[in-house]
Amino acid sequence: MGARLLTSAFFGAWIEEAARSVRAERDELTRLDAAIGDADHGTNLDRGFTEAVRALGDRRPATPGAVLVLVGSTLIRKVGGASGPLYGTAFREAGKALGEVPEVSPADLAAALAAGVAGVRRLGSAVEGDKTMVDALAPAAEALAAALAGAVREGPGADGAPEAGTPAVGRDGHPSAPEDGRDGHPGAPVDGPAGAAGPDGRGLAAALAAAAEAARAGAEATIPMPARKGRASYLGPRSVGHQDPGATSAALILRALHTVAARW
Repeated sequence: MGARLLTSAFFGAWIEEAARSVRAERDELTRLDAAIGDADHGTNLDRGFTEAVRALGDRRPATPGAVLVLVGSTLIRKVGGASGPLYGTAFREAGKALGEVPEVSPADLAAALAAGVAGVRRLGSAVEGDKTMVDALAPAAEALAAALAGAVREGPGADGAPEAGTPAVGRDGHPSAPEDGRDGHPGAPVDGPAGAAGPDGRGLAAALAAAAEAARAGAEATIPMPARKGRASYLGPRSVGHQDPGATSAALILRALHTVAARW
């Protein structure tokens, strides 16, 4: 059986789920930002994703690429600070990578995510270890590509289900660690329901579970880092010990993508 292709409805559902997740964690994102930034990351991102959902409802773009380009353009207009241009660029570059086709494959999604990360790197001149959203986005893109590539090599099990041992992600939708950290938050594992198995073997949901876990781990890994970019970099050593809010919100958004894929 071929892998299930993804339509504009799938990507619209992702943005709706991301908006719900951001709304639920708005105060926590703002708390994290208060320690090393302007204390507005949660409110700004909540406003931006709320407007993105509204724009999708009003314009109803017909292709996956058009969905993401519209979301990116809306975030650039509606989200203040650096997050608007960075997230806007990520979504716009991902949408452009998908082109104008009405359906895309899991491999297309992986390539689009990689294109979005590349856009953020270029705009922010950031690399992993700088204590930015790149610390969550980059490992997630790599994990998704590796999971899909590994599934192609190995193929599905005898029953067509994804292999066991997929990394778990938090049940509450927050990109949190299983144990408390200085800026981490407790989370419980969930089962990773299989996506449509096909040429990609493990299924999209299983691959995205790996990506979401990589993003969660990447966000948590920013806690001991000194910030090298943005307002947080002005704090120097005082930025150590705080989880980066941008990496945290990026992990939330990728967790939302896995959530949608799991029920798709």
